[in-house]
Amino acid sequence: MSDKNQPEFTEAESTISLSRRQVLLGAAAVAATAATGSGSAFAEMDHSHHMMNKNEAAIDAALSCLKKGQACLDHCIELFKTGDTSVAKCADTVNEMLAMCTALTQMASYNSKHLAKVAGICRQVCLDCEKECRKHEDEHAACKACAESCERCAAECKKLAA
Repeated sequence: MSDKNQPEFTEAESTISLSRRQVLLGAAAVAATAATGSGSAFAEMDHSHHMMNKNEAAIDAALSCLKKGQACLDHCIELFKTGDTSVAKCADTVNEMLAMCTALTQMASYNSKHLAKVAGICRQVCLDCEKECRKHEDEHAACKACAESCERCAAECKKLAA
């Protein structure tokens, strides 16, 4: 390509282009340094004020319920596809439990003033789910796992609701 076909840049445009390039290179360098943690201003910060959430056990129990409950619900749906509706009530209670455990994890994570009330309701929903899933635990491993996680979550909710 000849010089005649190249666009003409004024001195100001060349400076702006160079500045953008420098900014992008600088940003990339900062991101790379932050990712490695070495020499980063972030690495020097004191994070000791970030204590473990006092509701961590309840959050973990609710997250386990969400995981096991979703697997149980997926299993129920697969059974529905084959025409087996024997787990319909189980699927209903699991759906309710999923909603309440989601609410519990959120309320517990920021220690809401309404946490005790939410934990009380979540406890009852988990107990209902556990009761229904226990009816199917001998036939369906997903129901058994869900029931066990609901039992643990109900116990943690009882502590919070007290």
